Amino acid sequence: MTDAGMAIGAIVAAGAASGKAPKARPIPVLEVFGPTVQGEGMVVGRKTMFVRTAGCDYSCSWCDSAFTWDGTGKDDIRLMSAAEIIEELDRVGGRTFDHVTISGGNPALLPQLSALIDGLHERGIAVALETQGSRWQPWFAEIDDLTLSPKPPSSGMSTDWEALDGIVGRLTEAGRSFCLKVVVFDDADLDYARSVHARYPGVPFYLQAGNGNLTETEPLRMLPYLVERYEWLIGKAMADETFRRVHVLPQLHTWVWGNKKGV
Repeated sequence: MTDAGMAIGAIVAAGAASGKAPKARPIPVLEVFGPTVQGEGMVVGRKTMFVRTAGCDYSCSWCDSAFTWDGTGKDDIRLMSAAEIIEELDRVGGRTFDHVTISGGNPALLPQLSALIDGLHERGIAVALETQGSRWQPWFAEIDDLTLSPKPPSSGMSTDWEALDGIVGRLTEAGRSFCLKVVVFDDADLDYARSVHARYPGVPFYLQAGNGNLTETEPLRMLPYLVERYEWLIGKAMADETFRRVHVLPQLHTWVWGNKKGV
């Protein structure tokens, strides 16, 4: 990890070690934006606001939000209270939304998010969150649209199956609705997706085409590549009897905006 990346880790850790009760700890925020459409997972196409937090315990090779953990975004981090985040959501989104997606990085590093989730629910706002399933937080049981997205071999990361088993077990025991999603770039990733789907057969399962073209800034030049990757994944999934009960998704926002931030 770079020195700047370590600095982001230090900011996140400082919030966790502030001595305050979890709900009172500041939340490291990189972006608040929207409304826009959710581009991934179980609520793809849903109108939503986004709150992007800093810090991650992974460093995926194809991460499209590496600025959350590699140090390049450290100067944009604001330590905010839950009330301040809700005020900014209102300022940016007005009265145009009833759904907020908490993104990262890995928001599951932050026990203090419970205050934000509670505050949004008090205002009648639903909350979505995606995490790789490496850390459990009690507030997972309060998320309305929770996606667990363990990372396949192409990411360069290794899955902590004990941690993921524990999270799936706790959510199932609590009767919470959630889903699993695997991003797929190649046949090795498909093999991994099969193993995840077989391990948790009762959980709604999503395959999503990976975006390996993170440097292209022109959406119209990206679109043919993204369509080709989506067509490849559809072809693989349709021909595979182990994927009888799956959803096959593109990364929708990249079709419209490419790799642009804040959309």
